[in-house]
Amino acid sequence: MVPMPETISIETWRLAASYLFLILLMIMSQLLKLGHGKEFLVATVRMTLQLVLAGYILELVFSQQNILVTLAIMLFMQTFALVTIYGRVKGKISAGLKKVVALALFVGTSIPLAYFMVVVIAADPWYSPRYFIPIAGMTVGNSMTGITLGAERLARVFETSRPRIEEALMLGATPQEAVREFLSDTFSAAIIPTINSMLGMGIIFIPGMMSGQILAGASPVDAIKYQIVIMMGILGSVALAVYLITQLGYRTFFNERAQLLNNGE
Repeated sequence: MVPMPETISIETWRLAASYLFLILLMIMSQLLKLGHGKEFLVATVRMTLQLVLAGYILELVFSQQNILVTLAIMLFMQTFALVTIYGRVKGKISAGLKKVVALALFVGTSIPLAYFMVVVIAADPWYSPRYFIPIAGMTVGNSMTGITLGAERLARVFETSRPRIEEALMLGATPQEAVREFLSDTFSAAIIPTINSMLGMGIIFIPGMMSGQILAGASPVDAIKYQIVIMMGILGSVALAVYLITQLGYRTFFNERAQLLNNGE
């Protein structure tokens, strides 16, 4: 078997050379009179600073392996994702639905992550930041997308399909029966992006984590195993989070007498 080559260390000047493509993009923007040159520059500078800061912080965290620090970072990820979801969901969402979104995010990401760290990966210790933090980031990030789609779709259903729901209620249907079809559509719409991503892996594109491990010198076979494990974890997190959104979220649009509330309030 041919030994795996060592990781190529990128020198500073080579790293700087990669910014040539930003210059080309800004030139194109100028030629096409798009007016986005400043936006491209700000995005690149922000990305660079954020990644450099994250790199130094992770080096410090990896060297200490402190459970409180690791869990604090996980909580920060979840909180930031929650704020992002609230900002991205279009339209007005009630306080009740916001609580469901928070529950779906924290429960939907924590339970699958704990299972995979303890049972599937069997890291020692289970909170080893070298494994815990990257996996948590991918889990929370993908769940954030699924929850955003689910909450937005659910709010739209009760806005656009209100007459159909009220008609079903008047015919004797329970709230769950009246919205069952809409909940199925909401679940499908929120989970489809994750499924589509899985369908293209390995043929259309090589996932980021797998690419990173291969570039770092890991065996492609080992990288594949980790990628499969990660995708199963992401699928579990997104599915659980979206399920909670649909099954608990619709209830926030009804009162205790099974009547529709005005605008979910």
